[in-house]
Amino acid sequence: MTKLTDMQLVLLTTACQREDGSLLPPPESLGAQAARIRKAVEALIKKGFAAEREGMAAAQAWRSDGDLVIGVTVTDAGRAIIDPPSTKNNKDASVDSASAVTPAASRPASKQAQVIDLLKRNGGATLTDIVELTGWLAHTSRAALTGLRKKGYAVTSEKVEGVTRYQISAAA
Repeated sequence: MTKLTDMQLVLLTTACQREDGSLLPPPESLGAQAARIRKAVEALIKKGFAAEREGMAAAQAWRSDGDLVIGVTVTDAGRAIIDPPSTKNNKDASVDSASAVTPAASRPASKQAQVIDLLKRNGGATLTDIVELTGWLAHTSRAALTGLRKKGYAVTSEKVEGVTRYQISAAA
């Protein structure tokens, strides 16, 4: 599984939403971080998620060669990672993208698997439940919840009678 930085994900997501698929200009949410954006785009090109394309507008310029403006656009591989809203109507694309978003399987006997089972039960679990089950400290348990979110699990939280309960929500 390919790991992408937050910046790379933002660039790909934005490009997938654009009609021409251009990564540039970067969205305003990234701010003025030209050097970091350049590194992120270079990495995306190297991984095959983006490609250079000639004849782009000046605002989309990645580099220029004389009068020729070269931009950067998202590739099919980059689109498959992001699953833009426009491909959800396409049955074949949604099947491919669903497999890319499926949470990673964990080992059956691991503490992480036990936490997942705990979160899947009706009503979810409190932080105290997770701490008692695993023997972890509270901050480690919260970090594990964050790790599950990063792996693709839809971990939600809800305050019930002053106590926060965490649960893995059912896939839609």
